Formats: sequence, structure tokens, C-alpha cells
Amino acid sequence: MNRSDSKIKISINVQLMLAFLGLIVLVVGACILVNSTFLEDYYVKNKVEAIRSAYQTINDSLTDGADTDDLSSTVRKLSDTYNISMVVLDESMGTVVSSINDVDFLQRQLFSNLFESRPLGSNDRVLEENAKYTLQIRSDVMTGDQYIEMWGLMDNGSLFIMRSAMESIEDSVAIANRFLVYIGLIAGIVSVVIGFLAARMISRPIKELTVISEKMKELDFNAKYEGGERNEIGVLGRNINELSETLESTISELKTANIELERDIANKTQIDDMRKEFLSNVSHELKTPLALIQGYAEGLKDCVNDDAESREYYSEVIVDEASKMNSIVQKLLTLNQLEFGQETANLERFDITSVIRGYLNSADILIRQAEAVVHFEDYKPVEVWGDEFKAEEVFNNYFSNALNHLGGERKIDVSIRRMEDKVRVSVFNTGEPIPEASIDHIWEKFYKVDKARTREYGGSGVGLSIVKAIQDSLGQAYGVIDYDNGVEFYFELDAR
Repeated sequence: MNRSDSKIKISINVQLMLAFLGLIVLVVGACILVNSTFLEDYYVKNKVEAIRSAYQTINDSLTDGADTDDLSSTVRKLSDTYNISMVVLDESMGTVVSSINDVDFLQRQLFSNLFESRPLGSNDRVLEENAKYTLQIRSDVMTGDQYIEMWGLMDNGSLFIMRSAMESIEDSVAIANRFLVYIGLIAGIVSVVIGFLAARMISRPIKELTVISEKMKELDFNAKYEGGERNEIGVLGRNINELSETLESTISELKTANIELERDIANKTQIDDMRKEFLSNVSHELKTPLALIQGYAEGLKDCVNDDAESREYYSEVIVDEASKMNSIVQKLLTLNQLEFGQETANLERFDITSVIRGYLNSADILIRQAEAVVHFEDYKPVEVWGDEFKAEEVFNNYFSNALNHLGGERKIDVSIRRMEDKVRVSVFNTGEPIPEASIDHIWEKFYKVDKARTREYGGSGVGLSIVKAIQDSLGQAYGVIDYDNGVEFYFELDAR
């Protein structure tokens, strides 16, 4: 049982059954109360109306001069319908019509009412009294039974008495109440059964919706309400399904937005770190040539040495350091354009062999100054697909790096190798291999394995970063391989 279930003290099934049972008990109890309170008055009222109706019918018949047979037929009908005993006497006390055989009994009762003033009992009462008749509830002296009596004169002067026995109202009420109790017990049992079935039918979709809501609370939106009811529960189920889909879509969008936000924050942090590192490295790289330019310029200004040879030397130093600064700035601009995608690639088919051979011919002076032995086989034309200018820039950085790190036999080996749909260009130079701790960092801006030696040839530590940016922008491979007697750098181009 989960936390939500533990809060449910009475299930909806029990509540509905109790509601059905309580309704039955309430209805039966209300009926018993009404019977006990109003049944007697209602019974008396109906009896009185029946006697009045009988009186009016007999009186109209006598007034209209009905014959004896018709009058007797009317009396019998009224007696059977309303359970009324009656007798009508003429002025000489002769019987005009009677509904019973024992006429003397009713005559004595009529004479008793006319000539004797017997006081009313505790349960007796006069209901109506006027010049023509008296309507009263009277107890029989002998039996104690109560009767509703009407006695007096008809419009034609005949005497009459009508009498209807009142069954015991208390007994009738008790019987009716007992009957209601029995009916109530049966109805209670039936209501429990019907309530149980109805509760199951009503509570099943509600319980299903409860389970779905519990899963939604745990961000599980796979459960869907499948009921087809055409009532409020069905509408609720469909609304919950739509709510589930909306929440799932919204949460998915929020997660995506959160991932993008985290990525943006990470990129911003990375950019900030790169900016700080860049400023630090640029400041470091430009500090030395600026100091030299400033020092030698001040020396020229102050005429530290007046001879022409010294001035010439000072000027050469200034020009050389300015050239290095210009080279650093140009490389940084190129690298910035590559990293931010501002450099447009001009893809075309060209002969990589021709590009390399042309570069080596133009670098002949640098090769001889470095006393390097360059080996490049007489390759046939090799067609590749790419940006010719950028491919030459990559080879330029590799070859310049090889010239600056020559050692041992001072040999540089340039090779071209076909690899299925790729062409790999490699530049190998003899010398010291790259330390293992530095192998993963040589592609970073301003990273230098041997800072003292890099300073000797004026390296900036940006060349390999430019190689990385160019190859990454074209989606091509590049790398370095360490050997015992030297280092090989390579890059690849599409052969198709």
C-alpha cells in the first residue's frame, strides 16, 4: 500500500453501500413516524367524509320522493361501500329504511342520543354539531369499541342514525409499522447487494483513474484510461489522458530545454576559459618581441652606438621581432576564423602531388639553411577532393614543424598513401620523439613541448592548432605517430 492508499479510511464501495442502506433506513423510519403521527387523523377524516356523503345521498333521495325499493337499494350500496350501519324513521317512529336486521338496537341508540344526556367519555368528542345533525366519536358502553356516529333530522323531518365502527387505529398503526420494518429489512438486504454491485460498477473507473494519477505523480505517462463511459467519469478519464499527454510533452520539452541550457552554460564557461587562456597566451607570446622592439628602438633613439653596423643590427632585430609578431597575429586571425566557422571552404578536385612538389620547390632555401635531407618520391598525380589552399596550409605547418625539430640524420620523408577512399599525406622527420605526457596537448593553442627551442626558431605554438581547426572543419582525420628516431605527422583527404 502506498502513501495515498494509506490515507483512504473508507473505500468508495463501502461508502456507496452505506449510502444505499442509510437511505432505506431513513425512508422506513420516516414512514413509521408519519404513520404514528398522522394515520389516525387521516383515518377519521376519511370515515367522516364517507358518512357525510351517505347522509347527503339519503337526504337527496328522500327529498326527491324516491320509492322504497330504490331507497333500499341505495342504502345497501352505501352500507357495503363505506361499512355504515343506518336506520331512518318517519315521524310516527316507523322504519322507513334500514341497512341492518337489528333495527331495535339502532333505534335505542338513537333514542338514547335524543333523550338521554350521557356524558362523553375520555376518548369521545363531538366533531360537528348543527340544527340538523350531530357528528361525533362515541364509545360503546358494552363493548368499549369506538364508532363515528351521525344522528338527527333529514330535510323531510325523518329521524336517522348512521354508525360506522372505527377499527383500532393503534393496532392498525402497529401492524403498518411492523410491515414497514419487515419491508425495510428486505429492502436493506437488497440495497446492500445492489449497492455492492453499483459501487463496483461506479468505483471501478474511479479506482482506475486513481492508479493512473498515482503513476502520473511518479512521471509515468504510459498508463491511459480506456473506459468508454458517456458520463462525467468518461469525460474525466479522457481529460486525464489529454493531461497526461500534455504533461509528457511539456516535461520532454523542459528536459530538452534544460539540456540545451546546460550545454549553453558549459559552452559559455568553455568560451570564457578559452578567452582567458587566449589573452594570457597572446600576452605571453607578444611580451618578448614587444620588449625587444622597445629596447632596441630606445637604443636607436638614444644613439647607444653611433657606428652604422650597430644601427643596422638594431634595425634588423626590430624588423625580425615585428615580423614574428605579425606572423603570430596572422595565424591567430586564421585560427579564429576557422574555429568560429567564418572561413568558407572552397571544395574542388586537385592534384595533391603537384601541391606538395610546388611547396617543396618554394621552400628549397629553407631546406638548405636547415641542412635537411628531404625525400619525396616521384609520385604520379593523385587526385583528391578538398580545399587546395587549406591542404597546402596544413602541409606547410607540418613541414615547417619538421624543419624546426630536425635531429639525428636531419632527414625529412614526405609520403602519399592511398587508403581505399582516402589519401593520407605524412611528414616524418628524424629527431627526438614527443614526450608521452605532451602527445595529447600539442594540438592546443600556444602549447610548446620545448619552449626554449621554440623560442630559438620563433615558433608561436599555433601551427598545429590551425591544422586541427582545418581538418575538423572538413571532417577529415589527422594525427601524430611517435617513433624511436623521430616523429610522423599526417592528414587525410577524400579520394572521391
